[in-house]
Amino acid sequence: MLGAALFFSSSAPAAAHDPRAAGLDRLVDEVQARYRLPGLAVAVVEDGKVVYARTDGELVAGSGRKIGPDALFKIASNTKSMTTALLARLVDAGKLRWDDPVTKHLPDFRMHEDWVTREMQVRDLLIHNSGLRAGAGDLMLWPEPNRFSRGDVIHGLRYLKPVHSFRSRYDYDNLLYIVAGEVAAAAGGAPYEQLLRREVFAPLGMDGCRVGAFARRDAAPLAQPHARREGRYVPVREDGDAIAATPMDPAGGVRCGLDDMTRWLRAWLDPAAYSRDGRPWLSAQQRGELWRAQMPMTPTRRQREWSGTRFAAYGYGWRLSDFDGEFKVAHTGTLMGMYSLTALLPERKAGFVVLINGDAGDARSVFDQVLSQRYTRMRDGRPRGERGVAWYADAIEREAAAPAAGRAPDTSARRPAQPDELRGRLGVYRDPWFGEVGLCARGGEVEFASRKSPLMTGKIVRVGPRLLVDWDAEEVDAEAWIDFAAAAEPAAFSMSKLDPDADFSYDYEDLAFARVGDCG
Repeated sequence: MLGAALFFSSSAPAAAHDPRAAGLDRLVDEVQARYRLPGLAVAVVEDGKVVYARTDGELVAGSGRKIGPDALFKIASNTKSMTTALLARLVDAGKLRWDDPVTKHLPDFRMHEDWVTREMQVRDLLIHNSGLRAGAGDLMLWPEPNRFSRGDVIHGLRYLKPVHSFRSRYDYDNLLYIVAGEVAAAAGGAPYEQLLRREVFAPLGMDGCRVGAFARRDAAPLAQPHARREGRYVPVREDGDAIAATPMDPAGGVRCGLDDMTRWLRAWLDPAAYSRDGRPWLSAQQRGELWRAQMPMTPTRRQREWSGTRFAAYGYGWRLSDFDGEFKVAHTGTLMGMYSLTALLPERKAGFVVLINGDAGDARSVFDQVLSQRYTRMRDGRPRGERGVAWYADAIEREAAAPAAGRAPDTSARRPAQPDELRGRLGVYRDPWFGEVGLCARGGEVEFASRKSPLMTGKIVRVGPRLLVDWDAEEVDAEAWIDFAAAAEPAAFSMSKLDPDADFSYDYEDLAFARVGDCG
């Protein structure tokens, strides 16, 4: 059991005798008033106890079905710290080592360069030092659903060309966490999802969490993702009755509720609580490895100006930094319509989790700052120079409104491209890792259609001398330029983001298509 917990619903004020909880309620109320999120769940853990927990909003906006503490949210990349914890358990069991060559466990593993294949160790899969572009190959994972398998993802790695030298710098990566999941499966003798349930969920009592395939009726209620459309949140990519396993499970496929996420926080802040027969769930040595700086990162401008951050690094599945001079361990998770945050301040024996079922990067940033500073800016029990929700929200809005904030060009003069304009260029094209797409005439226009990623279907439009893909699905929210190679035989084209600041998972820049056949 977690010990005493204070739980307040959105409709009930905090107890008057507990100013700490009342202050947290005001904080959540302010964020909700500012961003009007479809639903959220927030909890704070101190000294091994849940001192605050609150859920607010609905599973689906307008449904009347309220979010409770067991409602499952996609935690996205917060899954990564669970994957590394699984690997650490296998290290404790003597089944693998961090410096094992990946090919020891996966003989068919290949990177683009042979020497990188030989040198790639298990630890390298986890710290974003591969030399690949940020988000390289993510179009095999998103948008969902698609028809890529985990085997396709791992095979595709050999075709992704590095843009930097191996181990020379940090660039965020998802595909190598999928490889890490397969390393765990090979070393542990069971599928990744089964191992995660056995080695992480079961011993920590996180029984409500789900990973891999499951029936909706066999789980707690599912919070559904929402996107902002015309000033309001609407549900997108809603779940059906059967939830399928996905290739990206080890990188971002876990779903958990607030209750289970507080158990996850407590496992890190109060490890003795999960010892059995005098043996800890994870050894002190491996806990230290997970939180040791493995790859330097450059603090962002916000970190430097808002938190005085001078140190930032990636551990195994965790981001490490100093916040107002105190050690902070954290990670975020982002999928379309789902945002999450876990943060730990070990020296304060405190941590918090935020789960949101809407596109809410700004709200998440505000929560991170105001919840962190409640601990780092306290002196003698009083806040020191504390900034509130409004201060951070206003600062974020000013950044977004700055003249240089948006770099996407004006494409309002677009018009549909006609098949005759692309005579000699229509056909079926193939990229070595993404597979086949068609550029074919459809009803007097030209359609781009991916064979393995059905949502990546759209109309080709002309913007001045250039061609652009206008995607049909609202879920694909980063349009792409198409640039044909001059005098190439066979015809070939590359792609790039219309908006240079679009999510890096729209990995158009790593695509290189060559014509392989006719339409039809």
